[in-house]
Amino acid sequence: MAINYASKYAKELAQAFAQKSVVDGIACKDYEFTGVKNLKVYTAVSQELNDYKRSGTNRYGEPKEAQDTVQDMIVEKDRSFSITIDKGNRTEQLGVKEASRMLNIEMTEQAIPEMDKYALRKFIDYAGTIETIAEDPTKETIVEMLSNGMVAMGNKKVPSEGRYIFIGWSWFGKLRLSDQFIGVEALAKEALVKGAVGTFMGAQVITVPDDYLMKGDSKAYFLIVYKKSVLQPKKVQDYFIKENPAGINGALIEGRFIYDAFVIGAKCDGVYAAVAANTKQATPAFALSGKTLTVTSAGATKVLVTTDGSDPRYSETAINTTSGGTITLETGTVTARAVAFDDELFTSEVAVDATRTIA
Repeated sequence: MAINYASKYAKELAQAFAQKSVVDGIACKDYEFTGVKNLKVYTAVSQELNDYKRSGTNRYGEPKEAQDTVQDMIVEKDRSFSITIDKGNRTEQLGVKEASRMLNIEMTEQAIPEMDKYALRKFIDYAGTIETIAEDPTKETIVEMLSNGMVAMGNKKVPSEGRYIFIGWSWFGKLRLSDQFIGVEALAKEALVKGAVGTFMGAQVITVPDDYLMKGDSKAYFLIVYKKSVLQPKKVQDYFIKENPAGINGALIEGRFIYDAFVIGAKCDGVYAAVAANTKQATPAFALSGKTLTVTSAGATKVLVTTDGSDPRYSETAINTTSGGTITLETGTVTARAVAFDDELFTSEVAVDATRTIA
């Protein structure tokens, strides 16, 4: 009979995951995906203030029903692995393929890096701001680039606490040579999250391999994230070691991970990416014929369009089409918005069409 050792290793591996992942622990934990494949996030929309009237009715202003935006987040990544260790091979190799060790290697070298890279790239693609940089950073320019990102977030009222900077090792090497960077030796180590190597303007700096911030050949130099702006749900993290299951004389190691990553639309200003020049998909263009609106962005693999004024990157009402796709507009006043995605390039700017009156 097979013996399931999952309980023996689950706690140890869960702890190892949190320690080795560069993303786990910094993402927002305010929302729960357990038991559901998708989550609808409702964000209340504030109203402008009125001048108080000292006479008459409705002195506080005309009552208006509270409004909100809705973002539908669907967990899509469902990944797994299955490894066998034959008892004969394990014995002849002096136990080098110990099952628990092999499971830890699989997690460290495959599962954790994949989830981290996926999350960081998703954060970049749905960042509130994707800023293009004309030239690669140098030790003379990297500080100003980072400062510009931090200032841009501050001017959009993103809290200064809870910010993290993910930066590729090549660009961190430039940053580390700057006298304006505060190294870890000048900090209380207990104040840093796992993987952080110091702080910059109050944000903790986390180094990652350069390719963690790349999409194809397109490179992002750094990513600034406010903790409450991003999610990294992991619905299922199961891993098992079974000794001598049916048909195998030895150990069977299996794991499954259902996960995803999201930027919360209402807080997207808390995500800022700096990317290389010419690495963003072309901004969509609009053309109207009668009631038919055509949206184009050369080479795009996906174009999201809204006609209700909402941001297509995060809107539940976004229509999924391709470059050259058409949308039939309803009668009335319409302002379309569109954003384009590509497998090799970072997300385009959000294009806003002229306000049109459709008869």
